Amino acid sequence: MTIPKAYRKPYILAVALAVLALGTAIVLVAEPVRDLLASRVNPEPYDIERMVLLYATLPRLSMAFLAGAALAASGAILQQVLRNPLASPTTLGIDAGARLAIAVTTLFIPSLIGFGRDIVALTGSALSTLLVFFLVRRRGFSALAIVLAGLVIGLYCGAASALLVLLKDRILASLFIWGSGSLSQQSWDPFLSLLGRLALAVIPVLLIIRPLSLLDLDDDSVRALGLPVKKLRVAAVAIAAALSAFVTSAVGVIGFIGLVAPVIARLSGARRFGERLWWSTVMGGCLLLLTDATLQILAGVTAEFVPTGAVTAVIGSPLLLLLLPRLKVAARPSATATPQTAQAFSVSTVVIVGTLGFLLLVGLAVLAGRGPYGEWQISSLAQLDYVITWRLPRIVAAASAGALLGTAGLILQRVTGNEMASPEVLGVSAGAILAVTLALFVFGALDVFWRDVAGMAGGIGVLGLLVTLGSRSSISPEKVLLGGVALSALIDAVVGVLSATGDPRAFLLLGWMSGTTGGTTVAGALAAGLAAAVLISVSVLPSRWLAILPLGDSPARAVGLSLGRSRFLLLFLAAVLTAAATPIIGPLTFVGLMAPHIVQAAGIRRPLACVFGSAIAGAGVMTVADWVARTAAYPVQLPTGLVAAMVGAPFLMILLNRRVATA
Repeated sequence: MTIPKAYRKPYILAVALAVLALGTAIVLVAEPVRDLLASRVNPEPYDIERMVLLYATLPRLSMAFLAGAALAASGAILQQVLRNPLASPTTLGIDAGARLAIAVTTLFIPSLIGFGRDIVALTGSALSTLLVFFLVRRRGFSALAIVLAGLVIGLYCGAASALLVLLKDRILASLFIWGSGSLSQQSWDPFLSLLGRLALAVIPVLLIIRPLSLLDLDDDSVRALGLPVKKLRVAAVAIAAALSAFVTSAVGVIGFIGLVAPVIARLSGARRFGERLWWSTVMGGCLLLLTDATLQILAGVTAEFVPTGAVTAVIGSPLLLLLLPRLKVAARPSATATPQTAQAFSVSTVVIVGTLGFLLLVGLAVLAGRGPYGEWQISSLAQLDYVITWRLPRIVAAASAGALLGTAGLILQRVTGNEMASPEVLGVSAGAILAVTLALFVFGALDVFWRDVAGMAGGIGVLGLLVTLGSRSSISPEKVLLGGVALSALIDAVVGVLSATGDPRAFLLLGWMSGTTGGTTVAGALAAGLAAAVLISVSVLPSRWLAILPLGDSPARAVGLSLGRSRFLLLFLAAVLTAAATPIIGPLTFVGLMAPHIVQAAGIRRPLACVFGSAIAGAGVMTVADWVARTAAYPVQLPTGLVAAMVGAPFLMILLNRRVATA
């Protein structure tokens, strides 16, 4: 058979993955199949190995391929319709909605779990997707609006479920395994049920392939061809959400396949959308099958307790990093482009108003709080020395970390032109998480100092890698983001596996990842404030680059800007900002994602004003988050990082809706 030229490269990679996956699966089942054939000669009345093969191993392998294929197809559709290579089923908060629904139902209505866990998960996924549609209805269902709304819903649901796990860890410990994707099967019924559900989506998927191929053009060009862009985008997102929700309800959260398979298909040579969809589906199924078969071989009898979704990145991340140099990035409109009708606030206005508002927040956070017996009170002058000693250091530390991350997020989003860019996907946070994880499991419990030292060492290690890569060639922002996502997913795999073991140290790690300012000393607060002041002052210097780079490569070259050098220095600066903030507040606050969008939604456009605005917005969000974490569940201290996501996400959506209403 002759393979068309356009299909040859992805065909070769798909065949290689298929051969590896099938070969590994054959190795796994070879001995049980041989025993099964031998037992036909001398049959036993009750053959346990035969039952395990026919009703556990084979259904599990079949489920792995089917789930991987569906998630990859969902990711390919979302990346096309949202025009973003970082889009995946998790973009719309589908997985996070299902996980929150499972957690809430387990705590408050456990009888529904017995009635049907998949129904609960499907309901959570459907509600989160419908909420995304509700939030973007007034913005014409634009790609950017869907991305932002999905990120906010995902952050909110993820933070809420993580808080419930931390507060009710004994009850929700099993949510770790389901939340990391468990393919364990006891019959063919789940596979057949998922197959039937996915079959319903085949015809809609086939019908939208050709219209979605036109989305390689801009929206105006698509409209000129007579296609209803809004209806097409809503239909495509709904289909992708359904594919992901069906899989999530059946096996739990397996998010990385939906991101990496379409990217690998594109990097291997699939250019048109139809090609990418087909090869993404094949590669996604093979990747998850290869991962699960390998896991079962290596883990043996303990494979039932290790979630496959947590280790998919072990194979997918290296493959993505290997293919990343082949990436050819096409120019696309920047998410930070300034509308003609936007109001441009001056730098002095942003600094004065922002600083006054921030100082007001700090004053309220210091004076208002809980008394010794949990009563609400406003501190008197007589109590001022006491409350300042205990409250002000943690507020300063939290605000400093928020300012650092807000500035880092702004730099990343302007350099990459990607509205989903944040410090969490740069790789520095992942390096810090890995270092702290290794320290915890090698040395046991760590005090705050050594934990912070380990986190800083991990961040510096990634910085060294960034320097090495930048010194060899010009940096492509999209390559940096995808490389950071691959590295972060690989680290998440390690953390997910350790968490699924039920080891008490995993909960210590989760608590640190959630971010806390409890126990901050005066010296630590001063160091954090000094670091924020110095690094944000440095971030002001390249404001001209931040104004030029979003315009595109050609205009930047026309004014004499060196793209490689400027991008490298800005990305390095963002990494330093992130590395400085991570030991203070943990690696997963998402303030760096939210703060620049809050600034944009408030009407601030000028680059220098955006730097100060993002720093102030990040500091303000973390100040409010620290106050809520300190007072909401007194005497329990909630994780400040998780609370930041819950505080900032609704505020961001309010501003975005207000912007639309007044446009």
